[in-house]
Amino acid sequence: MSTAIELIVEGFTRLKDRQSLEDLRMHRRRLAVDLKARMGFDYRLSITQVEQDIAAVEAGLNTLSGPIGG
Repeated sequence: MSTAIELIVEGFTRLKDRQSLEDLRMHRRRLAVDLKARMGFDYRLSITQVEQDIAAVEAGLNTLSGPIGG
């Protein structure tokens, strides 16, 4: 079963929409920084999920970064 982020990445990848993938990655990175800075609650599960989202987005970007002229 695919996660929501994987489906979103798949759609952007299919459309070759690099900018949307870059924007999504930047959003998730900011979210991770924000969660890591918070105190008073255990955010480890949320941080792990956001980091998995970032990995999925980067995998999509890597597919768009194939060989030049390919």
